[in-house]
Amino acid sequence: MNLGPTELIIILVIVLLLFGVGRITRIAGELGTGIRAFKNGLQTDDEPEDKKDTQEESA
Repeated sequence: MNLGPTELIIILVIVLLLFGVGRITRIAGELGTGIRAFKNGLQTDDEPEDKKDTQEESA
């Protein structure tokens, strides 16, 4: 399935009519926050277990 620019514009217009601009910006912001939190969670889980134990004991 190959979508051209005309089809994408039609889909965008329909989405705007259904949800409205304000709601779409709120959804996009929440999506960005969720993705950022997910990436941070992945980065913090990369630490070795020994290093985590040492940090918890010193705190």
